[in-house]
Amino acid sequence: MASTLTVAVLLVLLGSSPAVADEERVRSGYRNASGKSEVLQEGNLRVSIRTGVLKPPRGYTPVEVVLQNTGPLPLQARLSFQGHYGSGSRTSERTVEVGPRARVVTWLPVPAVQQAGNLHVDAPGLPRMVQPMYLDDSGDGAALVLGTVKDFETDLGLRETQSEQEPLFAARFLEEREAPRELSSYVGYPAVVVAMDATRLPADVWAVLEAYAATGGRLVITRPSRDVLERLPLLPATGRTDESPYGFGRVRLGTRSGGDSHGLVFEPTGSGTALGMVNPVGPPPRWERGSALRNGATPLLESARAPVGRFLFLIFAFALAVGPGGLMLARRRGPVSVLVAVPLISLVTCLALVAWSVLVDGFAVHAARYSLTWLDGERSRAVTLGVGAWYANLTPGSVKLPGSSTLLPPGDAEEPPADLDWTEGLTVTDGFLTPRTYREWGEVSVLPTRARLVLRQEGNALRVQNALGAAIEEGYMRRGNATYRLPALEDGAEAALQGPVPESELAHPTEVLMDQLGAALFDRLLKNKAAFRADLPEGGFIVRTGGRGMAPTSSVKVELEAGMHLVRGQVQEVRP
Repeated sequence: MASTLTVAVLLVLLGSSPAVADEERVRSGYRNASGKSEVLQEGNLRVSIRTGVLKPPRGYTPVEVVLQNTGPLPLQARLSFQGHYGSGSRTSERTVEVGPRARVVTWLPVPAVQQAGNLHVDAPGLPRMVQPMYLDDSGDGAALVLGTVKDFETDLGLRETQSEQEPLFAARFLEEREAPRELSSYVGYPAVVVAMDATRLPADVWAVLEAYAATGGRLVITRPSRDVLERLPLLPATGRTDESPYGFGRVRLGTRSGGDSHGLVFEPTGSGTALGMVNPVGPPPRWERGSALRNGATPLLESARAPVGRFLFLIFAFALAVGPGGLMLARRRGPVSVLVAVPLISLVTCLALVAWSVLVDGFAVHAARYSLTWLDGERSRAVTLGVGAWYANLTPGSVKLPGSSTLLPPGDAEEPPADLDWTEGLTVTDGFLTPRTYREWGEVSVLPTRARLVLRQEGNALRVQNALGAAIEEGYMRRGNATYRLPALEDGAEAALQGPVPESELAHPTEVLMDQLGAALFDRLLKNKAAFRADLPEGGFIVRTGGRGMAPTSSVKVELEAGMHLVRGQVQEVRP
């Protein structure tokens, strides 16, 4: 009791109180979660692996590996990470060529669901090197920082917390010249901070950061350069503020935040950014039964499911035939007849089950696909966020994606869903689909495209041509302070544009089309997409199409059972 009074008196003398001291402890600084380097060496190959690094709440954790070949001959090293402690036996791997007397920095993206595991390094003629490692989990308060600790602290006015303090968030620092060049290494982090002169960033690093912001990330640039409009082409040319929408994401320029450093790096609490760019839904936990998906979510693919009811009927009929039917047969024909009839009935039942699978379900992959696409016509590219629902009787082959795109598994998955090879982009080698199991994948991509909507004037009439690569089912366009309803058009077709729609009849066409996606896709795809929902600018359009959409897995051969895609962009107007 006396010691407690002594502490209280000291706090009063210091001009503080226990409540104030606790508040200061809770709101002080950041935690450095950049990890530490572990060095392995066998023969001429020296490997430095950074362990204990900050992992994102979803997506993939980029694991930094530095390979140094001290010998006169090139080496081919295979890096593979396999998780443990309940995170499954799936493997993420990458093969790297290391020249003679060369040093190579490479990155191995590991599914964020994995918090610990072993990183294996295999090279021909050398013993296997194994590095046990763990990853630092800080929940949604995880930021990736390009720049030095000193510049970060100076620009944000923060200091690193001590061990007894609770930080505002955790930060992982990367050296800009060796930062990852793949979108997959960034998409899982809620925020990426560039705490340095942006002109010093390598061009390929800047390109992937711009793609990260365009696909829904939050990019904070503490020292914007004068050519920021050239580096971030989707920023508005006029009326630019410190924080602006950027495609599906947001960009913040500068560090004026009213003293709230957490608010500068992350979106305000309750804004919906706890969700990722896309949010496919996974299966329920093992202890939950009777639900197809987590939290009772509705599956997006209704017809492609195991016919449990019909199979149970066949099994029940088999039980009747073997049980009561076998007893009746034994009384009438004798026990020998039962020895012949039971195997025959079993064979017929098995053939019926197989025939049902082949004739009704077939061997095709069933899919339902939904996406939002932002067309950047000036740079001939499509920024796409998509969610796909998949079901197959048999496991399909490998699925390959380019480096400017990625697949996102459900963020609440209990274990990695697939084996991944990152040697040339992303290749899902095994586990993309489990036989007779409903699965959802999210897709994030920035891909080149020539898709566009063309408008030309013919006399006093306006004609619109569909060059989007898919049939327009419904759409709207803004021109001359009026909104026009686009006719249904097949790909490559054109038609005359009818008169404008009165504002009283159609005030917000973007809301009309987005509402058609339905409540099941709100959290999966639509939530926190305010910029996509915004009213159309002059020359802007939004259309609804069917088919497979523009996401990278559209090349996978499937039986498409449902497809709905919203495409937004600027009309390409051809002058006579």
